[in-house]
Amino acid sequence: MAAAEASRRFSDFLSRVARGDPVEVDRHGEIVAVVGPVRRSLVRGSDVLKALTKLPGPDKDFARDVSGISKAVIPSSDRWRS
Repeated sequence: MAAAEASRRFSDFLSRVARGDPVEVDRHGEIVAVVGPVRRSLVRGSDVLKALTKLPGPDKDFARDVSGISKAVIPSSDRWRS
C-alpha cells in the first residue's frame, strides 16, 4: 500500500491490520515499513501470578544465601552505589 493511500484511508488500513493482514507500506516504490497485528503473549500475567502462588516459599536459609551471594558478587564498597 502506498504511504499516501495509507494516510488517506487510515481507518481501512488499521482494519486490515486488525484482521491479521500484515501491510507493506511503500514510498516511491520502496517498502519502508511492514505493519502487522500485535503479537499476543503466550502466557497472561495473571496466569503467571497464579502459578507462582502454587510454588513453595523460600527455605529458612534463603536470606543467608542471598546475603552470601551478594557479598561474593558485589564488593562492599559498591553495595549501595546507583
